[in-house]
Amino acid sequence: MSRKLWKEVALIGCIAAAGTMFGTQAMAADVGIVSQLKVLSENPSQKYVCEDVSSPEAWKKTYIKDGMTDEQKAIAVWKTVVRYRSQDNPPNEYLSGDNVHDPIKTFNVYGYGMCCCASSNVEGLARYIGMPAQGRQITLHSVPEVWYDGAWHLLDGSLMSYFRNAEGKIASVNEINKSIRDWRQENPGQLADDKARREFSKNNGWKNGPKVLATVNNDFQTYDENGVNGAGWHGWWSNIGEYGKISDAKNAFGWAPDFSGQKTYGVFDYGATMGYKVNVQLREGEKITRNWSHKGLHVNMSEAGLPGAANPKGSLKFQRTLGDMAPGRMGNGVSEYDVPLENGVFRSGALVVDNLQTKSEGAASAVAVKDASKDGVLIIRRPTSFIYMKGELALSPVVAAGGSVAVSISQNHGMDWKEVAKFDKTGDQKIDMTKFVFRKYDYQLKIVMTGAGTGLNALKMTDDIQHSQAVLPLILEGENKITFSAGEPEGTITYEGKVAPNDRNLSYLDYHPVLENLAEEKMLVQGGGRGTAVFTMKTPGDITRLRIGAHYRCRDYDAAYTSPTGKIRDYWDIEASFDKGATWKKVDQLNRGQPASSKYVVFSDVTPNSREMQVRFTGVQGNTTCMFDLRMDTDYKEPTGGFKPVKITYVWTEGGTEKTDSHICSTPTDTWTIKCGPNTVAKSYTMELVK
Repeated sequence: MSRKLWKEVALIGCIAAAGTMFGTQAMAADVGIVSQLKVLSENPSQKYVCEDVSSPEAWKKTYIKDGMTDEQKAIAVWKTVVRYRSQDNPPNEYLSGDNVHDPIKTFNVYGYGMCCCASSNVEGLARYIGMPAQGRQITLHSVPEVWYDGAWHLLDGSLMSYFRNAEGKIASVNEINKSIRDWRQENPGQLADDKARREFSKNNGWKNGPKVLATVNNDFQTYDENGVNGAGWHGWWSNIGEYGKISDAKNAFGWAPDFSGQKTYGVFDYGATMGYKVNVQLREGEKITRNWSHKGLHVNMSEAGLPGAANPKGSLKFQRTLGDMAPGRMGNGVSEYDVPLENGVFRSGALVVDNLQTKSEGAASAVAVKDASKDGVLIIRRPTSFIYMKGELALSPVVAAGGSVAVSISQNHGMDWKEVAKFDKTGDQKIDMTKFVFRKYDYQLKIVMTGAGTGLNALKMTDDIQHSQAVLPLILEGENKITFSAGEPEGTITYEGKVAPNDRNLSYLDYHPVLENLAEEKMLVQGGGRGTAVFTMKTPGDITRLRIGAHYRCRDYDAAYTSPTGKIRDYWDIEASFDKGATWKKVDQLNRGQPASSKYVVFSDVTPNSREMQVRFTGVQGNTTCMFDLRMDTDYKEPTGGFKPVKITYVWTEGGTEKTDSHICSTPTDTWTIKCGPNTVAKSYTMELVK
């Protein structure tokens, strides 16, 4: 047996073995899509570990360990938020709200945001592991608190700080405020302005200030000798102003009771609208490259210049202490799909292939209309875990006399289509798709071929993406252990849009909900006290679960506001139907939302073999019931999902000389080592299926 033939036989054996791990559809010949591809890295000599924070479940497995105290869990939440983000003007997607308030999306797509974003990240992760959390509005700053051991505890992921009281416990906002007020009463007239506070803090002067701010924190250095905190650009003087004055009057958002029953002003939920997960999927001819660099493409480039996160310089000092060694924050990559038309492999990865034949089946071009009496249709879906910035479509139509090739795009899962271009002549074409794909995570492309002999010789989609560098599997000088895995063959259909009409991105109205007695703006319940919104969600494969991230308001929820019968008057009931509305299953109820709240719900009681689902939101109102932000994710089994070998290629330089390493992962889990020399600088890594 020749060496080449032996390798092919061995590879087929590995694939067959892998098939048993992925079920009956996993044999390589039948696989169209490989899902949940991950690459992690570790370099012991550099004390570096690339952590898996690709989903709420992965984050919990990485950070929350058995036997942890509640304080340790809360600090783990805080450390995650600090490590994977930097303080900067926030990314605005104009989807769920404007700013991005999903912690997992923040870590993986952006890596930067403002104080409200960091507060929502802490709130979302804490609640995910069962710990109550709330936001607080202090002077010119937003912070979160986590509830455990019968008290609130401040954990500021934005300015990367928390403070301990005299008992050694993490202090609350109220404790910090009281400590500052007490100290000012004892030292009247001092520190009236920022300049005076800065001067006072120098040479460890801050140690003579309010007790909570001066208490030794053994976890990290609260301030340096001149009062500068770990962020490097914020300090004691700022904290005095931020925590030193909290209004005693109701603010615009009203008030909410804390868990001790005390009425506390300045409480506000920052809306952790969760649901995002990283799911890198590949088809033959498709590849994704992520870079430890950027091309200046970012989500707000149509309104603003580069965020500071594009060139962070020395602002990541504190993040380095938590293990971040990426050269920057903002990254740009490329997702490409050179559709393998000629051999017909594309069929298993397409949504629709109708009335088409390939060259291998007798067509004159790579793919062409089979029955000239009707159109040939090809629909391809392009989901991404990393938001699209720019796009280009390259195609080579072959058009017979009287025929045409029409290209359309859908941004809402095939519900509506917009024509992009139509060709009546043969020849290579390129279309700038940026205006259609910018700020999108998913789109569908439809090619309609009309006329005998009409077809395509080539079709390629190239889309630039934005991603965070902080989560990438870095390689450094020394031995780098690379770990690869492919997960269950699942995909997701996501409904996410601004809960209002929207001219900057998708609106929830683009998914055609049926509204009854709800205003389009914020789904506010109208007169009569009850309204419904029904969404119909369709998937290419059998539904496995429904996940909902909601940021809402239900004002009436506690004893002070219940009706005479003692019932909650404001709430959202969520139900799901798998028989077109004939029967409904309870998903959850949203309540306790005054002035606002957020909740992440996972529902798995799915009727087997369902590919369509109605989701009904019933709002009941005694005072104010509305929805600020809403994201719905429907996970499903990929009908042609399974495993095929994956090729991983790293590119780096050593002293300016380019190096590469390509490795073929023949099984769903694999490890290998890349050894790098002095002055190593990681450039990129690419994932693609082996042809």
